[in-house]
Amino acid sequence: MKKLMQRLLMQYKEPIVYIICGVLTTVVNYAIYFACTKIFSIHYLVSNVIAWIFSVIFAYLVNKVFVFASLDWSRRTLLKEIWQFVAARVFSGAAETLMLLVLVDMMGYSDSIIKIIAGIFVIIVNYLFSKWVIFKKA
Repeated sequence: MKKLMQRLLMQYKEPIVYIICGVLTTVVNYAIYFACTKIFSIHYLVSNVIAWIFSVIFAYLVNKVFVFASLDWSRRTLLKEIWQFVAARVFSGAAETLMLLVLVDMMGYSDSIIKIIAGIFVIIVNYLFSKWVIFKKA
């Protein structure tokens, strides 16, 4: 059983670490959001933007280092990766918002269910963009 667990861990290491980093990114996002709104009394929409910016920076760094082991820190590579990473996050965030708008507002589905489905979609899309485009091995 132990050998099976080790083999599965090695086989699926990248997606497992991606999920762990995603959870940590969510913690960063929520911590900054609530600090901004509750401690500093910043408007919730402004707080959300601030939290999003910091969580995307955090997500980029942990994905680069721990998930995809992209060790090229040259200026050219960093600018390319950061631009693509932010563009992918904006795209997936817009797609999630569009899914909510269409499926909740226009079609009347439960926002709780659609938010979960959209979140799963976003996780998959972000992982695929990161793996196949942003941190693609040469």
